[in-house]
This record gives sequence, structure tokens and C-alpha cells, in this order.
Amino acid sequence: MQLGVFDLIGLVTTLAFAIPVANFGVLRLLAGRPVTGVALIGVAVAMVVLPQYLLDPKRILTRLLGGLLPERLRSVATASEREQSEE
Repeated sequence: MQLGVFDLIGLVTTLAFAIPVANFGVLRLLAGRPVTGVALIGVAVAMVVLPQYLLDPKRILTRLLGGLLPERLRSVATASEREQSEE
């Protein structure tokens, strides 16, 4: 997965918020509150993973527009998607 400049800036910004949450989760774990600690670590991981893999704006827009296009234009759209994925 290659990231552009804006993707890297977004990832760094996300990590700036996720690292303190994960750190607090580890501290809660070590303080004897395992449920809170594991939940906070899970939130920190989700903060990084969800935007990178599930909430890709390009993928969402492509699926949305593909569903709105008429049937004869969908084959053109899927052909262009295949060409982009081969690059």
C-alpha cells in the first residue's frame, strides 16, 4: 500500500491522537483495570486501522457511484477500476 503526502499527513495526525490513548490504556492495564485498558488499546488500534483499510474515501466513492450508474455504464466503470488496480 503506497501512501501519498496527504495520506501520510493524515496517518501522522491519527497517530498523534491514538498513541496517547494507547498509552493510557497500557497504564490502566498495569494499574489493575484490564477491561478499561484493553478497551482503550482497542480504540487506539481502531483509530489507525479503520481509516486506512475500511474507510478509504476513494473506495467508498467508487462503490457509491457504481451503484448509481445505469447498467450499461457500470461495465465502463469496472473496466477503468481494473486498469487502475493493475498499475
